[in-house]
Amino acid sequence: MTDPLHQELLELAQEAARRAGDLLRDGRPADLAVAATKSSPIDVVTEMDIAAEKLITDLISTHRPHDGFLGEEGADTEGTSGIRWVIDPLDGTVNYLYGLPTWAVSIAAEQDGETVVGVVAAPMRGETYHAVRGGGAWQGERELTCRPAPPLEQALVSTGFNYVTEVRAHQAEVAHRLIPLLRDIRRGGSAAVDLCDVAAGRLDGYYERGLNAWDYGAGDLIAREAGALTGGRPGERPSRDLTVAATPGVFEPLQRLLEDFGAWHD
Repeated sequence: MTDPLHQELLELAQEAARRAGDLLRDGRPADLAVAATKSSPIDVVTEMDIAAEKLITDLISTHRPHDGFLGEEGADTEGTSGIRWVIDPLDGTVNYLYGLPTWAVSIAAEQDGETVVGVVAAPMRGETYHAVRGGGAWQGERELTCRPAPPLEQALVSTGFNYVTEVRAHQAEVAHRLIPLLRDIRRGGSAAVDLCDVAAGRLDGYYERGLNAWDYGAGDLIAREAGALTGGRPGERPSRDLTVAATPGVFEPLQRLLEDFGAWHD
């Protein structure tokens, strides 16, 4: 049985993610990527991002006024209830800008510092994922299980790249060294969706440097509840240094290669 508090948090996260996803999907101008001036598409995306975060925080605060928040667009309050919401209102901003479908709303709830609820809504894919700690991972009514582990050379692994040119160049070097050792590498553009794709068995693994707590908060829980292993550098939790998620059997050799290749530094 789900803890009543966790069930309450889950239902609130699902409702907030649905509403924010609808706002982002329905409020995106059809010609966003070809707007007349260079700044206007970015301005519109930023406005949508901020509006989605405000929608989420306002909805949650109405029901739970004493909770804290940590959000990509500036929400940062302590709260007094022991519950903190970690929010990425639009994960996959460049995809959203270009009209690609792989973007998501990511909402996690922490209780005393531990993630207990995660919801990732990907409106353009028509998919919403959720997990409650100890309750498995789900896409709608379908319980998720990560793929059986293949040999590393048959593993399909996703990653992401930083916006800073120098950092991205080093990440490309790491990927260049990894590619001959794997089946292939993908670059989806949304950390939250990549983590859910590991949970759903669409990827054998995922890694990225430079993520913030709101990027991986919900997806990390969903991946773990589907049976994946997650972490950062060996013996560490996911962090800005490195976030890794993979099916058991792929996780350790992938993590070891990433350590050897220096994927945890710029």
